Amino acid sequence: MLKLKEYINESFSELVNKVTWPTWSELTSSAIVVLVASIIIALVVFGMDSVFTWGIGNLYKSLF
Repeated sequence: MLKLKEYINESFSELVNKVTWPTWSELTSSAIVVLVASIIIALVVFGMDSVFTWGIGNLYKSLF
């Protein structure tokens, strides 16, 4: 139990004194970059899925 308390105290001390936290502007700009990248990747995956669905549908229609 003593080791757990020591671990928690050291972790808290490190988070308060040693970690460099981003500023609000850095945080918002990083969040915007992540949001834009996520939207682009989602659109690419949606496009690929649509193309493959269309292609497989046409293939099945021509075979059967």
